Amino acid sequence: MSTSNIQLAEQLSATTLLRFATAGSVDDGKSTLVGRLLHDSKSVLTDQLEAVERVSASRGQEAPDLALLTDGLRAEREQGITIDVAYRYFATARRRFILADTPGHVQYTRNMVTGASTAELAVVLVDARNGVVEQTRRHAAVAALLRVPHVVLAVNKMDLVDYQESVFAAIAEEFTTYAASLGVPEITAIPISALAGDNVVEPSANMDWYGGPTVLEHLETVPVSHDLATCHARFPVQYVIRPQTAEHPDYRGYAGQIAAGTFRVGETVTVLPSGRTSKISAIDLLGEPVDVAWTPQSVTIRLEDDIDISRGDLLVPAGDAPATSQDLTATVCHVADTPLSVGQRVLLKHTTRTVKAIVKDIPSRLTLDDLSQHPAPGQLVANDIGRVVVRLAEPLAIDNYADSRRTGSFLLIDPADGTTLAAGMAGDAFAQATEPAAEQQAEDADDGWDF
Repeated sequence: MSTSNIQLAEQLSATTLLRFATAGSVDDGKSTLVGRLLHDSKSVLTDQLEAVERVSASRGQEAPDLALLTDGLRAEREQGITIDVAYRYFATARRRFILADTPGHVQYTRNMVTGASTAELAVVLVDARNGVVEQTRRHAAVAALLRVPHVVLAVNKMDLVDYQESVFAAIAEEFTTYAASLGVPEITAIPISALAGDNVVEPSANMDWYGGPTVLEHLETVPVSHDLATCHARFPVQYVIRPQTAEHPDYRGYAGQIAAGTFRVGETVTVLPSGRTSKISAIDLLGEPVDVAWTPQSVTIRLEDDIDISRGDLLVPAGDAPATSQDLTATVCHVADTPLSVGQRVLLKHTTRTVKAIVKDIPSRLTLDDLSQHPAPGQLVANDIGRVVVRLAEPLAIDNYADSRRTGSFLLIDPADGTTLAAGMAGDAFAQATEPAAEQQAEDADDGWDF
């Protein structure tokens, strides 16, 4: 394959793939919507559909229960609910999709954070009979926290309210006002019936008052490409390649995936955290040299100078380097069953670098019901979202999450057993929120973790 063809293939791959997540309250029809999308877009294999038909018939159901296409756990099928995140892959002629069907229960908020953390679009379902409920506001808040750029409000079960336009309009106005106040940049409301198929893949004959796109049409056309010229270019080094063979005696390459932005041959870059600079002498993509590479390509970058670079270092443009610091203030979603407490020793994993850290303070815990801040909770438990102040053993270059979801995110890990404790987002919480002053930091800890 020629270099130009390789670049074209990578570009098409980057612009025609949409990652999206579904969310909503219990029994709003998330799994049914996903099943309808898969079924009506001809993305279900014959044996899968036959298995669903058999299970549905054994339950006495006349029609196939399309929710079974995503609810794969035995407990999910027995209870008729979604417990874990179900990932599904499908494609149409216009775009490829990776979807995450996330649970609706309050105790599974952490699962939604997992599913939506890499999503470019979130579909929030609302039962037309119930309107915007507490869990709807929670999911909108999580989508805003994760900076999901596109949110679709799917007002489901319109068949049970006689397809009334007034019902849809009232729900759409209430949700749009709330989500916009959180800083969600784009909100699209679509009236649907996932069970009957109205406005999911095909336009509904029962809602001639609605002139917008179906769910699939919107998924196929929503823009997901980003202006690479405005991105902060970031390249976390994953592996140093030194073959030291007779054919390549002096080859020194730094392999990894470009986290954001674009890199070009001849560009001056800075290596963080050391601060040393050099120029890019070559970029290798799939074994062939290229002049330019961009996210999310996996490449090998070579520099003109021999610099001490190892896994975890970050290559950035010399004129666009983020500040390095040992102090980090961020919003985290606690995902472990054990609490996260002030003074706790943790490992912080950022891109390809892992460092020791101490939780110095937990200034507040977010109450998603009304977005109020509960001050000084002392600890965070499973599904809690709160602000933390972390002191690092080594300086890290972490972007604000608002600027880069890839290099502004991190994980807090239990050093004893490697369990993931929390998923973090550096910087401010909501796009339009103002951060209160942090509480006084806790006393320094000891035992080799006092930085």
